[in-house]
Amino acid sequence: MAQNPNLAALSEAGVSVWLDDLSRDRLTSGNLQELIDTRSVVGVTTNPSIFQAALSKGTAYADQVAELAARGADVDAVIRTATTDDVRAACDVLRPQWNASNGADGRVSIEVDPRLAHDTDKTILQAIELWKIVDRPNLLIKIPATLAGLPAITAVIAEGISVNVTLIFSVERHRAVMEAYLAGLEAAVPAGHDLNAIFSVASFFVSRVDTEIDKRLEAIGTDEALALRGQAGVANARLAYAAFEEVFGSGGRWTALAQAGAWVQRPLWASTGVKNPDYSDTLYVTELVAPDTVNTMPEKTLEAVADHGRVTGDTITGTAAASQEVFDKLEAVGIDLGDVFRHLEEDGVDKFEKSWQELLDATQAQLDAAGK
Repeated sequence: MAQNPNLAALSEAGVSVWLDDLSRDRLTSGNLQELIDTRSVVGVTTNPSIFQAALSKGTAYADQVAELAARGADVDAVIRTATTDDVRAACDVLRPQWNASNGADGRVSIEVDPRLAHDTDKTILQAIELWKIVDRPNLLIKIPATLAGLPAITAVIAEGISVNVTLIFSVERHRAVMEAYLAGLEAAVPAGHDLNAIFSVASFFVSRVDTEIDKRLEAIGTDEALALRGQAGVANARLAYAAFEEVFGSGGRWTALAQAGAWVQRPLWASTGVKNPDYSDTLYVTELVAPDTVNTMPEKTLEAVADHGRVTGDTITGTAAASQEVFDKLEAVGIDLGDVFRHLEEDGVDKFEKSWQELLDATQAQLDAAGK
């Protein structure tokens, strides 16, 4: 089967296309393999909301839930088994992409329990547990970039475990995430780990930034404020890329790690589904093209790019000054950026916690129905 030309062009420009979704149906129907064959998909990301949606629809998990219930499994064990089984199966489907890219792609992510987002020690323990349960080299453990998550990232990387750092909203926090990654690599060396076997991406959320800032700009209501709508998300991501280039450029701590075989921590553009119908539905893809990046897309966005996305090459390099101007203007009209980013992080954790609780409740109901 032939690859879609728009998505193939995106890949050629240095952007790895990952799918932001997973379900048992997607695996058993062959749909994931079809997207690999026709949509240039070379990775998969999951989160608590994705699994909540997957397990609450249809009957794909009914037999497994009934079987686990008969064995006396509790709700946490059922969810852990079902989700890790799906992620392991997806890792196996994507193993050829992992092999072909020498480990850069073919990756599948699974997130630690979002209720642990503010508990460093429990996050570390669960990351290690998930790594052992799934038992695949192309797995990524997702850890949120909360203040408690940062030392967990360092500790888990130091254990030789590959990490997808999630819920990054500000360039400042992105810099802290890159620092946590470098510190983890430096600790992994004396522990005897092969740095070339450790991989990480930094998931920088895009559309949620525009949604929150646009709302505040509309509340301000001046012409100057309204003219800035729809610019913050892309500008923020472009500034994050400039920070990435700075940290992983030549010189400094990175040189020694690179010589020891370490990978750069690629920026991953997340939250790329466009919420505002007034904006192009491919905005957070076509305007964020640069080498050494990943774009994880919900299927709707993936298909929009396949249908009408215009990939014109690198749209990030050289944009840092103009992007900073956008943020200077936002502050000038009265946007409190520190408050925006604090709110987005808290809201991001809350949303995942809520999805996880809904998943627990729905699965418990299935267990009850199965006679547990």
